Amino acid sequence: MTGDYSATLLIVDDEPNVISSLQRTLRNRPFRVVGATSGADAIALMKSDPADLVICDSRMPEMDGPTVLSEIQRRWPDCMRILLTAYDDHAQTIKAINEGKIFRYISKPWDDRALTLAIEQALGFQHIQRDRARLQQLTQQQNIELQVANTRLEARVQERTAELKEAADLLGQANENLQHAYVTATEVFSSLLSQRLPRSRKTNNEVIALVRAFAKSQNYDQKFSRDLAMAAALYNLGKLTWNDALIALPPEMMSREQRDQYRHYPQTGERLLMAMEPAQDAALIIRHHQERWDGGGFPDGLSGDAIPLGSRILKLAVDFVEMQMGMIFSRKVPHDEMVVNMPKYAGRLYDPLLCAPFIDVVKSVQEEAEKPDNSIVEHNTASLRPNMIIARNLHAQNGTLLLKEGAIITQRLIDKLQDFEDIEDTKYKIFIMQPPESEDA
Repeated sequence: MTGDYSATLLIVDDEPNVISSLQRTLRNRPFRVVGATSGADAIALMKSDPADLVICDSRMPEMDGPTVLSEIQRRWPDCMRILLTAYDDHAQTIKAINEGKIFRYISKPWDDRALTLAIEQALGFQHIQRDRARLQQLTQQQNIELQVANTRLEARVQERTAELKEAADLLGQANENLQHAYVTATEVFSSLLSQRLPRSRKTNNEVIALVRAFAKSQNYDQKFSRDLAMAAALYNLGKLTWNDALIALPPEMMSREQRDQYRHYPQTGERLLMAMEPAQDAALIIRHHQERWDGGGFPDGLSGDAIPLGSRILKLAVDFVEMQMGMIFSRKVPHDEMVVNMPKYAGRLYDPLLCAPFIDVVKSVQEEAEKPDNSIVEHNTASLRPNMIIARNLHAQNGTLLLKEGAIITQRLIDKLQDFEDIEDTKYKIFIMQPPESEDA
């Protein structure tokens, strides 16, 4: 990569006019954009000049898009991959997700702004992954240096012991940071997937908030809480293979054939995640989150304690949110009615030992939301200043996660947010942590 370009993009499409169109779309961006009209040409280009991101058409002669992306993933796993596909090309999309492990798929004809945003998010995710690799390499190097010190500096036992402790602390902190980055990336991926869902069906943020609050109230360990949060972020992944009409339809209004398809979405979600090793426990939670305590659920008819704990918790949160949105019954069930009636189904639909504590958490969350919080101040992008700290997740109008709670504002982020406001023709409300008053004030 040369010049002032921040990344190299490879466009693969058997139609040269599509490549030219994408090059025009991206001409004002800091990207070097090259093209290939076949899978073989794309592989050859990657050998001589590897790209940071590949955007590949789904349907091409000789070698289709998922096959090209699968080969690129095998040879150059660091390269980000985006699939261009038609709305009805579900089989190719699933193949690309399973084999090519794509970051995103975009439907033809694409929206230039949405495509540009997806590219920037893919490259941002790539930066996180590369930073993780750098930290892992740094940790390995530190371990090697410590081993050398152990053999050569036996006389400095006390000093070496202190160094080992410091290195272990650094390693633990690095691992914690990497785990946090992975969960954040999962939520970003979730927000990208939610763009496929109607606005009235974007449930993930509410479900994530509820399971996190419940996990905190029960003092679950960090690993289980992370798996539960990832499952909440991706539990409806399997629904993205449906058409728009089915997504918008409550189960009670579905035909028998549609209901059969509906009952398979937890398995589809699990299958799509099984290739991602850090998400395998979350995938199991997703598979069983529609099981019922009395054994009348799906997909496996498990009952009682045979249902994984995470799945029992996720079902409570999903039902609580989806019933209020009219996603289970055609009637939207009000919040207060859910609080009163949900415990009546303990022992039938829900774990009787979890239902009451869950409702207590729901009430607590509601009470906290209604309390004025003097430690949080609402800002717009014009009033933001560098070094401010984000107090609540910030989402775009289409549900994309823009900034995560705890993020530190920089001037570059301020400029980006203002650009996004212009693109979406909207104004963001950004909640900032109020710095504590000094003792001299």
